[in-house]
Amino acid sequence: MDDTELHRERILRHVSPIITGRFVGFQTSYTREVRIGRPVALAVFLLAGIAQMIGSLLRMSPARRTLKELRKGPEFLVTPVRLRDDLGQTYEIEMHGQLPQSALHRGDLVQVRTEPQPDPTLPVRLLQVVNLTTMQPLTPRIPTQWSHMGPALLIQAALGVTIFGLVMAVWLG
Repeated sequence: MDDTELHRERILRHVSPIITGRFVGFQTSYTREVRIGRPVALAVFLLAGIAQMIGSLLRMSPARRTLKELRKGPEFLVTPVRLRDDLGQTYEIEMHGQLPQSALHRGDLVQVRTEPQPDPTLPVRLLQVVNLTTMQPLTPRIPTQWSHMGPALLIQAALGVTIFGLVMAVWLG
């Protein structure tokens, strides 16, 4: 056993939804991909395909994305955040998305609201942080599956639903 193992700081996993402590710092960030469920991606893809088919008949050039591209989902930034409570215990929390760099400084008193992640091996996820030193509430923003699909594709899918509904109404009525 070397000296680094003797003095390694013990990082705890917090289970409570509210943690109050001093901001220690951000750790190295990395990206994580969110997969979009097959039923959602397939429905949007097929419904947008109806609108794209009509658009190609009218010589319009709608945006075309593959189902594989849709299922891949958006990537978002994951930053481990460390807090130290009044007892000197250090906690690690995952922040998904970004905050302004000037929002938190080492030693600021903060209160964070967290939630457990689907994978129990991961630390809790930061939902909101209130910097009690500056009284500033902060919420990290991450891309969603809907922002990943984009407004053009979602409008095409809505148009596809409308066209499909009209065709079914004519066929059944």
